[in-house]
Amino acid sequence: MSRNNIKIFSGALVCEGSKLRGDITVGSGTIIHPSATVIAEAGPIVIGENCLIEEQAKIIHRVPFDQQNKENIPILMIGVHNVFEVDCTVEASKIGNNNVFEPKCFVGSRVTVTNGCTIGAGCHITEEQILNENISICGAKCQMREGLDKPAPQNLQMETLLKMLPNYHYIKKPNMKQQV
Repeated sequence: MSRNNIKIFSGALVCEGSKLRGDITVGSGTIIHPSATVIAEAGPIVIGENCLIEEQAKIIHRVPFDQQNKENIPILMIGVHNVFEVDCTVEASKIGNNNVFEPKCFVGSRVTVTNGCTIGAGCHITEEQILNENISICGAKCQMREGLDKPAPQNLQMETLLKMLPNYHYIKKPNMKQQV
């Protein structure tokens, strides 16, 4: 079992109640709720700036079953301004910028999420694929549609959480200086 190596940049807000395991870097401005889970099982996870990881959301970097004996599993890079909503599970191999993972969605380890994608509530995406930019997946049959714009950043919600969460939860201290 790998040791925990959690790097939290100043400006990030990581609640003590969150479950972080493995080699994880949390970018400035990112908020991780209590009861959120981030597990770097196969290798490091780098979470970009201004991401929101809500209650019961799970981000897991695991080795795909067909690569169990291979080495050099890459770092899971998560871009900026991504939102992981309540009770989603994301195991994607790479995540770009400005994506939204809605409640109870599941994204498997063979999926690459580019930029501006929305994975709708309850949608399960497991087949190996690279999602094109600005794709929305929704409905009972996980239909794909091309969006005109990428999802808007959750700035107002993030500002509110930055003020409220420290009043009700213990916060992990940053251990890295502000990114330049």
